[in-house]
Amino acid sequence: MEVYDDIAISSRIRLARNVDGFNFFTKLQSDEDASYITSSVMETLEKFEDFNFISLKNMSLNECNALFEQHLISKELIENKDISGVAISEDSKMIVMINEEDHIREQCIEKGFNLYKPFRRISKIDDELLATLPIAYDDEFGFITASPSNLGTGMRASVMLFLPACELTGRMPDVYIRAKEGGLTIRGIYGEGSKALGYFYQISNQGSLGLDENEIIDNVSEFVYSLCNEEKEAREQLLEEESEKYKDITLRAYGILTNCYSLSESEMMEKLALIKLGQVLGFIDINNEDKFQKLFFEGASANLKEIFGIEAQKKENIIRAEYISSKVKELSQRRLV
Repeated sequence: MEVYDDIAISSRIRLARNVDGFNFFTKLQSDEDASYITSSVMETLEKFEDFNFISLKNMSLNECNALFEQHLISKELIENKDISGVAISEDSKMIVMINEEDHIREQCIEKGFNLYKPFRRISKIDDELLATLPIAYDDEFGFITASPSNLGTGMRASVMLFLPACELTGRMPDVYIRAKEGGLTIRGIYGEGSKALGYFYQISNQGSLGLDENEIIDNVSEFVYSLCNEEKEAREQLLEEESEKYKDITLRAYGILTNCYSLSESEMMEKLALIKLGQVLGFIDINNEDKFQKLFFEGASANLKEIFGIEAQKKENIIRAEYISSKVKELSQRRLV
């Protein structure tokens, strides 16, 4: 799948599980119930790789939002911060959220386009949780979940895609239609309810009832595969029909980010995405893809405040401009062609 590395950013498998005999998080009878679920999950996780457990009630709201910007936790987990927690593996690829919308939300994220890789890793931990805890399950409906859309396998398989050419050539409305017809859904960079900032889109299954895990992964993968090919075609179209236009647009974005004095978060997202577009079209070189991709959340409000503290709170846009400008200069350069 390496041929799609500049299109498919990451692949994620998420599993929703609930402990039988306990109400969903909104109606948990006591803090003791929440603590029991937390301690039971952590006891199971200790049998595997090293996890760092974080109780959200011991964190500031900004610290929580910083983890959200990094795609490590959800908004729902933050809303339940008094009773919720998260276990994060040493490499930050395996995340288990506790007392979110469901009692347990396991997720594994891997770089690139390969949904079976995170599925194999998450399955080992899920099998142990199923063997250790009384997980709510019904012979007809499958795993019992807070949201009806997760009934069945409780699985959400998703791929984060960078689709600037599909958006700029006007193909996305048709993509949305085809996704819905195929039982898939398209969300923005931060998942459900979010906008597609910086040309980033999440493609995932809409439901899981009546399908097994392999069918879900194959359905999502087949659609993503075709969409990656469509994005490649759209990029060739941009180069053939409007090369000079997008060379100017992407290099202007590079010029702004390397010289600006003040920079809002939304403008940062837009201009970083245009530099990525400049790279795939051959106008800009990025020498470290992973570090460049991290700028999208490092320059976001909560993470910026975690890095720079009180200074970022007073002069956020100025601090962001200084930080992003230095990093873009370090990690990229315009091609002399």
